[in-house]
Amino acid sequence: MKQLLILSGKGGTGKTTVAGAFIRLSNARAYADCDVDAPNLHLIMNQFTEPVRTDYYGLPKAEIDTDKCIQCDLCRQNCRFDAISADEVYKVDAFACEGCGVCEAICPVGAIVLVPSVAGELMLYSDGGKVFSTAQLKMGSGTSGMLVTEVKKQLKSADVNAELAIIDGSPGIGCPVIASISGVDLVLIVAEPSISGISDMERVIKMAQTFQTKTAVCINKYDTNLVNSDRIESFCRDNGIAFTGRIPFDPNAVKAINEGLTIVDIDCRSGDAARAVYDNTMKILYENMEE
Repeated sequence: MKQLLILSGKGGTGKTTVAGAFIRLSNARAYADCDVDAPNLHLIMNQFTEPVRTDYYGLPKAEIDTDKCIQCDLCRQNCRFDAISADEVYKVDAFACEGCGVCEAICPVGAIVLVPSVAGELMLYSDGGKVFSTAQLKMGSGTSGMLVTEVKKQLKSADVNAELAIIDGSPGIGCPVIASISGVDLVLIVAEPSISGISDMERVIKMAQTFQTKTAVCINKYDTNLVNSDRIESFCRDNGIAFTGRIPFDPNAVKAINEGLTIVDIDCRSGDAARAVYDNTMKILYENMEE
């Protein structure tokens, strides 16, 4: 199963909008939302029944048995994360605890243990020969990259015969993006024609090149700044990066998304442009497959 990953340097560029359009145009039977901090692909891919939900366990957290605790204060004094407080009883702030285990090791009476902690929830939608893998990270958890890896594993393990998987990634260049990019055949970067959008696009390109992953770029809302759109296209041409097209700003796109539709489900300018971007991207993807 070949994988197309859609990324953006910053939030709000239209990455998920493009991903939804591509899923619809390809009639994809396997796709995933790896933006586990703020997943929203399901809002426009709503043809599924209820998902199979699985708790995801991240780093363990410390728990104090107050019956055993002798209030020696060693745990609080040695916690570098200030996760232990001592009011009437000693207790652990689960949001601050990093599960390092120092408190467990130093407790003289064995009153502290590390226990598995739910860090998020995996969701697998399956219906009519299609699968959609996604997850939601629990607030305060720092294991987003690990959860993204589980989302991709869940997608691959699903019993569906699919030649192509389309993955909606996270914005930026952090852990979830790095986890998303592993093993993909092509990264499509959705760029925004703003100063920050160009800077962030260049960072994502550099990150993808570090992993030696073939990369392409398209521009969303290109007509909001034609000069910067030309700069993006010139940058791609000068650096040997495939450019797959431009999508205009379109108020009808907002209406479609608000109604739970993709931009190719309605007759609109952005949908027409997305079709051309899709065709160009597929050509690059299959050229990559033949290499």
